[in-house]
Amino acid sequence: MYVISMREFRANQSKYLGLVKNGEEVILKSRDNGSFALKPVTEFTTLIPKEYILEPDNDLKRAITGEQLLERLIPRVEKLFDK
Repeated sequence: MYVISMREFRANQSKYLGLVKNGEEVILKSRDNGSFALKPVTEFTTLIPKEYILEPDNDLKRAITGEQLLERLIPRVEKLFDK
């Protein structure tokens, strides 16, 4: 495992990215922002947590139309503005 400063990382980015790509752990230490672990993005990495990703059929069952959205939204907006 490599623990390096942000300055060291900026000076040798390619070196440390190569190490991470080859399976090494690299931790960046920042005086102001704490520590961060570098890791490669893979085909299994997602930006959305997996528990929020539904099967296509379940996603369609949960979907609503624009009209249904307005039916739900208008009463809430009217209540918000005391109408």
